[in-house]
Amino acid sequence: MMKGSWIVAGALGAALIGTGYWGYTQHRNLNEMNLKAENSYQRAFNELTYDIDLLHDKIGTTLAMNSRTSLSPALADVWRISIQAKSDIAQLPLKFVPFDKTQAFLTGVGNFSYKSAVRDLDKEPLTDKEFDSLKKIYSTAEKIQDGLRNVQTNIMNKNLSWIDVGQMAEERKAPRDNSIVNGFKHIEQVKATTDKDFGPTFTNGQEESKGLKKLTGKKISETEAKKIAQDYVPLKNVEKIQVNKSQNRKFEPFYAITMAHTKPTADTYMQITETAGLPIFFMTTRPMKTQQIGLDDAVKKGLSYLNSKKYKNMELYDSSQYDTVGVLQYVKSVNNVRIYPEAIQLKVALDNGEVIGFNAKNYITSNHVRKIPTPKLTLAQAKGKLNKNVKVEEERLAVILNDFNKEILTYEFLCTYNHDTYDIYINAMNGREEKVKKL
Repeated sequence: MMKGSWIVAGALGAALIGTGYWGYTQHRNLNEMNLKAENSYQRAFNELTYDIDLLHDKIGTTLAMNSRTSLSPALADVWRISIQAKSDIAQLPLKFVPFDKTQAFLTGVGNFSYKSAVRDLDKEPLTDKEFDSLKKIYSTAEKIQDGLRNVQTNIMNKNLSWIDVGQMAEERKAPRDNSIVNGFKHIEQVKATTDKDFGPTFTNGQEESKGLKKLTGKKISETEAKKIAQDYVPLKNVEKIQVNKSQNRKFEPFYAITMAHTKPTADTYMQITETAGLPIFFMTTRPMKTQQIGLDDAVKKGLSYLNSKKYKNMELYDSSQYDTVGVLQYVKSVNNVRIYPEAIQLKVALDNGEVIGFNAKNYITSNHVRKIPTPKLTLAQAKGKLNKNVKVEEERLAVILNDFNKEILTYEFLCTYNHDTYDIYINAMNGREEKVKKL
């Protein structure tokens, strides 16, 4: 009898231990799932903030142009970025956050810009009403941009969790901090431009992939990621720094880093790949003062910054100014051949020349040692493929991506025709006209 009792007691004990271990395993798995989801939400939100920032800048470009018939490339960029921003929103748990008006606004922006970009603006330029619509879009985008930045600052300063707010909202409880929900509600109160102002709608195109290619190299630790972040971000006086690691196995793992600065008060968000420790992008948000330097000086400071971070053989190919910020595009040049896929974008504050924005995603994705082939066509033969009515202002060899996302060697010709400027790319191997881009 005693023996049987011991057997029963042992079985019960084993069952309790097994149940405890199962419970611990389930709790650990749940925590891991929540961490993965939280990192995914944080990444999507910060990329949304960055894309809305770019969208506002690009819309500003269209308003700053002198010629109405040179808008197509800029409007095409507006269309592409609006699609990307909608993709960012789709990755957020917005069932508990009202954001339908903002999504409708982005749809309208995409449709309006697509319709305008594909039509012949030489024969049918934008009307005064359409330019008024662009001004309204620009104003609305600025308000959304400010709202998202405020939400981003609150998330960083108060260490808020998307998972926490979502779960409490589903349980119909008041979240411990309403900053995220209230921030989105405030953005939704922005009066969006109406469909009537946008004009006829068009179907949006395919969304671009956001994943980085698989990288090779040593994996870095969180401590190393912090050091890299503080080295790359020019603004110092870091009061607080947090690091989270992404858990999405579909993409290259990265560290998401947030920094709070003092003197001046500012916030920085940054992503660094776990493999090789490559900075993907960073964005510093701080108050801007009166402009002290011009765009030319900003270009020099940007190039100096890239050189200091070991990005060699980079040269400027595009620059623009938005209020007191210079937006600069640099590409790699190898033996006088421009490698357009390896591009880096910088934002330079024109009040003190400080780099406040950095995006090297294209550079990371495309950077590799490549053998540039010998052109089968001479420069003169390639030039012979051009329309006889255009005037060539500049010419060079350039590697670009074709419509199938493959690298090809081309002759790039900067041409003018009827007061307009174009980039025309002729395949250096077969003479095919690969791309024509109005500037």
